[in-house]
Amino acid sequence: MIVLCGDGTGWWRGSENKVPFVAALSLDDDGHPLRIKLTPVSGFTKKAIADWAKTNLAPGCSVLSDRLSCFAAVSEAGCQHRGIIVGGRKPKDMPEFLWINTILGNLKTSLGGAYHAFGFAKYTSRYLAAFAYRFNRRFQLDKLQSRLLVAAIAIGPRSEVWLRSAEASC
Repeated sequence: MIVLCGDGTGWWRGSENKVPFVAALSLDDDGHPLRIKLTPVSGFTKKAIADWAKTNLAPGCSVLSDRLSCFAAVSEAGCQHRGIIVGGRKPKDMPEFLWINTILGNLKTSLGGAYHAFGFAKYTSRYLAAFAYRFNRRFQLDKLQSRLLVAAIAIGPRSEVWLRSAEASC
């Protein structure tokens, strides 16, 4: 099952750095988190979410969302969608969103603790990709250094222009 949530969580309300992004969390059969995907989107529109779903979701997967109307567009990617009305309830009253709320809280704490003044709008994909990378490999810590070394050797030297071109794909 995939649990979706947008930046509709209300954090950083009113900030000029606020950027819409989709948080997708994959759960195992016991309801524990496996992997997370944090992706900036152009906005919370049906077209943006449908495009995102076609790129990031496997057809036939089961999707649970906070019933933001644009999330119904995941059905265009062949996914089964079920939305839950949040209606002002507190996160502790919604066990379906326990893990996504926990992870978004951890993201907020991580960014706020590590970067006291930063341009979230400018580097959104980098910040989100770094957090997701660490989360998705949290049980493989012993392999991180060797994976980094292999990647650095395999890629070889690259120009700054090439390195910055990766921002669009993060």
